[in-house]
Amino acid sequence: MQDNPTLNREHIDRIRTVAQLRSVRSGDVLYEPSCPDVPLFVVLDGTVSISRAGEDEKILAVREPGQFTGEMSVISGNRSLLTARVAKGGAVLELTREKVLSLMTKDTELGDILMGAFVARRLLMIQLGEGNVVLFGNKSSAHTLALREFLTRNGHPFTYVDIETDSCSGDLMEKLAVRSGEIPVVYCNRRYVLRNPSIAELAACLDLNINVDKGVRDVLVIGAGPAGLAAAVYAASEGLKTLVIEKSAPGGQAGSSSKIENYLGFPTGLSGQELANRSIAQAQKFGAQLMVAQSVVHIDSSRQPYKVVLESGHKFNARSVVIATGAQYARLPVEEADAFTGRGIYYNATHMEAQLCDSEEVAVVGGGNSAGQAAVFLAQTSSKVHLLVRSSKLSESMSQYLIARIEAHLKIEVHYVTQIVAVTGTAHLESIAWKDDSLGLKEARPIRHVFVMAGAAPQTEWLEDTFVLDKKGFIVTGPDLLGYDDFQWPLNRSPLLLETSVPGIFAVGDTRAGSVKRVASAVGEGAMAVHLVHRFLAECAAWHNPSLKYA
Repeated sequence: MQDNPTLNREHIDRIRTVAQLRSVRSGDVLYEPSCPDVPLFVVLDGTVSISRAGEDEKILAVREPGQFTGEMSVISGNRSLLTARVAKGGAVLELTREKVLSLMTKDTELGDILMGAFVARRLLMIQLGEGNVVLFGNKSSAHTLALREFLTRNGHPFTYVDIETDSCSGDLMEKLAVRSGEIPVVYCNRRYVLRNPSIAELAACLDLNINVDKGVRDVLVIGAGPAGLAAAVYAASEGLKTLVIEKSAPGGQAGSSSKIENYLGFPTGLSGQELANRSIAQAQKFGAQLMVAQSVVHIDSSRQPYKVVLESGHKFNARSVVIATGAQYARLPVEEADAFTGRGIYYNATHMEAQLCDSEEVAVVGGGNSAGQAAVFLAQTSSKVHLLVRSSKLSESMSQYLIARIEAHLKIEVHYVTQIVAVTGTAHLESIAWKDDSLGLKEARPIRHVFVMAGAAPQTEWLEDTFVLDKKGFIVTGPDLLGYDDFQWPLNRSPLLLETSVPGIFAVGDTRAGSVKRVASAVGEGAMAVHLVHRFLAECAAWHNPSLKYA
């Protein structure tokens, strides 16, 4: 992907048919960080400089004739992270965001050029830390890690300053009146200083949800893991008005994976974060909207359209709903383990966590693919990896290619029928103890980093009695509903394959009872759900009664 391609005359002529010609003078500001729904500008004559916000306004790039402005914020509708200023007067073609999305849909060649440049530019900004956020923190702060993960998984560029190791941190901290006891501290939009902010407060400061309107949705997707993002891509690409609501950041449980190698079409593998970023870009390209750091707490299914209520009090109306809230790794069932979450005990294994334990001994808990991927990944930088497995062999839940790598790796030691029974430390985890249940032996080790990737707990606490759940809390769908005595169905037809106990509300991915816990199957269910959504919406249209009430 090129980050600064030059369009030829034929490309520009095709753009000209949907754009507005505009004369510009030196010093004109085309857009700045306060602007949402940023237009796209194609330079015909003159030059445009792209600079970061702030006191120095460092110039990051210059767009010359035949080149164009913009990065992923053009697609998402979020506020621009940069300033575009005319350096040499001339003329430009201006396209609104809506025109850009329409053009990308109709013109494949231009769509590929524009999208490739937008993605490449955002990746470059992330690599260089050129955004509108400076995060002050340190390695021992769990909330610092949570904020870093939120920004990273949202693909938002930021500069991270470790106040304990960065020699340049003092001057900026003094200028912003930041004290070490207040961290994490976020310098947001080069204007606001947020001291120990919540995820929701940071999202609000960055206006990450500014593009979300209040209209009725054809389909509302709850959860932005692989299943939810697949549903969003297919729904939006088929013309359905789509909104995705994610309580934290996109990626789901798969987003915590350092490398997925058994996903169809990627022989060299890709990280869960890469999969999420690409899926988000696809969904937004087709017009889907994404709302992050928002939790759904209630679905009023008494009438059509359904009303989805968020913890913040916001309400959205939707003709159909896809629940894709996934599952989360079970918490380590050891006293005081929660006190060390983010401070030695982690439920992700990405490059961010790996940096915290470079050259140290670590433990990974779990016997599935996620645990295996984590063990192999961490062995690249750690001095030794202890893989703690409750079963007597790995083949019960792990793919063979991972088993082969683990058995061949000199830095990985597998402990079968073993579980952690104690954790100790003060500000950070300092040691753990595990027990070999087959021998009854207990052993203590000075291990400061534990990665827990075992079990799958559904995130369905917010669902009411209206929905049928199995004993473990997973959502029951389709024909399986008929086996529950308390199930009542208001329609003449049987529930569709992925349909919950409420007509028109579907469950996909790890949150669904009986699902296969693999990324590929989650993506497949997300796509299948959209086919079923179309069928349900056709039924609604046939009823000609938008205020239909279910018994």
